[in-house]
Amino acid sequence: MLSNSIQEALNKQVQMEAESSQAYLAMASWAEIQPGLEGVTEFFYQQSDEERVHMLKLIRFINERGGFATIPALPQPMITFQSLRRVFEEFLKHELKVSDSINDLVHLSLTEKDYATHNFLQWYVNEQIEEERTARTLNDKLELIGDDKSGLYLFDRDILNFRGKGK
Repeated sequence: MLSNSIQEALNKQVQMEAESSQAYLAMASWAEIQPGLEGVTEFFYQQSDEERVHMLKLIRFINERGGFATIPALPQPMITFQSLRRVFEEFLKHELKVSDSINDLVHLSLTEKDYATHNFLQWYVNEQIEEERTARTLNDKLELIGDDKSGLYLFDRDILNFRGKGK
């Protein structure tokens, strides 16, 4: 049985995962109308789908543990970006925010001696390690490329190779 504080914190994480899905969907939509970013577009559509799966996993856990998962209203995500570089900076910034939230949940679960929730959250801890690594690597590559159009072409062509790295 989940305590009220754990249930509330997990429901906040449901919202964060839903917001992540929406943010990445907005990034995909922006990329899709930019010339030549088919790989980036697909990358963010897949990221959006993955975040929705993370949200559903939380919802099912909350309900299975005797709680009540609530479906949140979502704020409008950022929908336009100054550059591809800015998209990936936002991607990293968002993943770091998610990691902080997961870490807070892990701390709360240990504080309340809710070891079932702690065990469940370890999957999210590992997932965030991978997400941060991917976001940092892609930002580093864009920094290296700069404004080189042939580098951007190769970045777009190869980006899907970074989906699922280390999984």
